[in-house]
Amino acid sequence: MVTSDSPPSKQQENQPEKWKQGTGGAGDPDGRRAKWWYSTFHAVTAMIGAGVLSLPSAMAFLGWGPGTMVLVLSWCLTLNTMWQMIQLHECVPGTRFDRYIDLGRHAFGEKLGPWIVLPQQLIVQVGCDIVYMVTGGKCLKKFMEIACSSCTPIKQSYWIVMFGGIHFFLSQLPNFNSVAGVSLAAAVMSLWYVLLSYGQAWVGCLSHGRAPDVTYDYKQTSPADSMFRVFNALGQISFAFAGHAVALEIQATIPSTPERPSKVPMWKGVMGAYFVNAICYFPVAMIGYWAFGQDVQDNVLIDLQRPAWLIATANLMVVVHVIGSYQVYAMPVFDMLERMLVKKLNFTQGLPLRLVARSTYVAFTLFVGVTFPFFGDLLGFFGGFGFAPTSFFLPSIMWLILKKPERFSPNWFVNWASIVIGVFVMLASTIGGFRNIIKDSSGYKFYA
Repeated sequence: MVTSDSPPSKQQENQPEKWKQGTGGAGDPDGRRAKWWYSTFHAVTAMIGAGVLSLPSAMAFLGWGPGTMVLVLSWCLTLNTMWQMIQLHECVPGTRFDRYIDLGRHAFGEKLGPWIVLPQQLIVQVGCDIVYMVTGGKCLKKFMEIACSSCTPIKQSYWIVMFGGIHFFLSQLPNFNSVAGVSLAAAVMSLWYVLLSYGQAWVGCLSHGRAPDVTYDYKQTSPADSMFRVFNALGQISFAFAGHAVALEIQATIPSTPERPSKVPMWKGVMGAYFVNAICYFPVAMIGYWAFGQDVQDNVLIDLQRPAWLIATANLMVVVHVIGSYQVYAMPVFDMLERMLVKKLNFTQGLPLRLVARSTYVAFTLFVGVTFPFFGDLLGFFGGFGFAPTSFFLPSIMWLILKKPERFSPNWFVNWASIVIGVFVMLASTIGGFRNIIKDSSGYKFYA
């Protein structure tokens, strides 16, 4: 992250930061002040987002057995790779790899590292922000339709633009610590809207039974379409297991000394976040699928209709959550853009730089979100193209390079399993998501 108001030197640009208690990292000279619970709600905000709403839809394409297996396997593998990244943050004594790209340089070399790590990290961060633009606009529209049923309907594109307008202001906050309050609110909202979502489905099932004519058979479609939809479902699940792309940036906000390295409180925070992840993801996926079967929407909130006040509240909570999530994923991108402008165009740190770089980024994600508002397809595409590498197999590759576990040991097998599974998910879901975006675009009226 940007750590001073003066342009970074070439040496500072290429080297990770040395231990400095209470300084550096997280975007300002006093950035390393976070406690372990900061990492919890930042990680919850990064992980539990719009992706959870599509899990019942993924289950509908995969089925009970394969869907449950993929969910459990993804939870276990990504928890392991998150632990690896936390350990690698300070794998060189006295040095902190505060950004994913710093660790990539150390593992793959100064020239190769950025080309391997940076594109994947950017895909995750930019992809998340595009999806959150779409999610925020759609949920804001749904909330207003329920809260004011007599109001004149407004186009979905306009709601996405209104949601994006919020971020032109929030993006001017300088660093992670300055958005801690927003992130905390987002983490609380993510927990509550997930509880409301599956709670409503559960109560509805107990009171009225499952949806009429519910079936768990695979959808009747062509073999090719079915295969691509299954591939897309793998990407939807991958998208739900996020957080790795910003894990090192979050850990960089925690103070560290040789006696008490940052990996101790960071792991404590991540365990809390993964516990919240488990109690949210599995019930939503299984109860949502059980209640609505193969006809469940790619956003399970769309299927929930009663009581109206509860559904409106849940949609409003989603809006608050994705406001915070957008900023958590955008902060590292802001840092990269500002570093580039300082280095290449001789900008000076300050408000004018933030206005130019950050407003341009918000406008870009807003434009793409308005143009391609396909929630499920976007999740599948970005889940495979970006999340599978950063969450499933890049940490395992770096672990094998840097830690060199004994060949054919359990640790060695787990890492290779994570690599093989992650590569397959990346290829399959990228193809499936891209194909579905093209197919769904053929009948879509843009900017409607």
